[in-house]
Amino acid sequence: MADQDSKQADIVSANPERAERGRHDRGRRRHRNVPRHLEQSINLDELRELVGLITENGLTQFELEREGFRVKVGRGPTYEQAAAQAALAGAEKQITSGAAAAGPLVQSVPTYVPPHPGAQAEEAASEDQDLQIITAPIVGTFYRAPSPTADSFVRIGSQVESSTVVCIIEAMKLMNEIQAETTGEVVKIYVENGQAVEYGQPLFGIKQQ
Repeated sequence: MADQDSKQADIVSANPERAERGRHDRGRRRHRNVPRHLEQSINLDELRELVGLITENGLTQFELEREGFRVKVGRGPTYEQAAAQAALAGAEKQITSGAAAAGPLVQSVPTYVPPHPGAQAEEAASEDQDLQIITAPIVGTFYRAPSPTADSFVRIGSQVESSTVVCIIEAMKLMNEIQAETTGEVVKIYVENGQAVEYGQPLFGIKQQ
């Protein structure tokens, strides 16, 4: 036994750096926070075990490096904030790239509202104050002729009397004949055949004689 101890002492004295490195490695392998199987390789289950050890011991950062692999684990507000920012940046990048690929989702389209036919006709009639205006007595559909194949009741230039039928307004399947109720010449027709008209809407402009 004395001879064996003497040989070990000779080896240590001959190579003190190697002996010191051996003691350092043995101490590191015996660290209670690092499982022995982590010294060579690491997988997902072992990583979970490592995270559990870090949590149990209240550590905020741990780094393990071996030949061929390196693992660094951190916990705490700093790491959680960094992870949240990274996730947010990734989500914004995905949304931006998806929107660019799909093209604009909303386009500005100019809105045009055509003037109401009644208001348009009333404006035209107001310019003809010297005319006798025949207006629609009911709401319905304006027809200039008794049938699609018949001639119009009146035209521009037609002479009318008070009893002259100038048009038909269809309301609830009933054909209502509209009379001129004045004497004169038809000089304006404010609505088109088949057009819906409202109560009081101008239909004809009559130049009285």
